[in-house]
Amino acid sequence: MIEENKIRHITNEIGVAQEALEESTILFERGLLRGAISRLYYFLFHMIRALLASKGLEPKSHDGAERLFSLHFVREGLFDPSDAKVLAILMKYRSNADYKPEYVFTNEDYIDYKEKANLLYQKIEAFLREKGYLGL
Repeated sequence: MIEENKIRHITNEIGVAQEALEESTILFERGLLRGAISRLYYFLFHMIRALLASKGLEPKSHDGAERLFSLHFVREGLFDPSDAKVLAILMKYRSNADYKPEYVFTNEDYIDYKEKANLLYQKIEAFLREKGYLGL
C-alpha cells in the first residue's frame, strides 16, 4: 500500500469509527444497550483497522484484525497487552449483543468499556499522529 493510499484508508476508517461512536452514544442515551455495545465495538474495530493500515495491513475478518493488532503492535511493544484485552472483550460483548438475546448488559458495562475504548482510541490517534498519518 503506497503512503497516499494509507493516508486515505486511515482517514476513512477514522471517519467510520467516529460515526460508530456517535451512534453508540445515541443508542446508550435511548437505553438501547445492545446496540450501544455493538456500535462501541465497531468504533474500536475501525480504529484498529486504521492503525493496521499504517503498516499496510488489511485484515480480512474481525479475528484477523485482532490477531494482526496483537502480532504487529502488542508483541512489538508499541501497545500494551491490556489494549488487546479491551478489543477482545468488546469483540465478545458485540457477539453477545448481536447473537445472545439472553445476555444482559448494564449501564456500567457500557460506561466502563466506553472509557477503555476511548483510552485506546487516544493511544491509536497519538501513534498515527506521531507517524505522520494525521495532521499535527
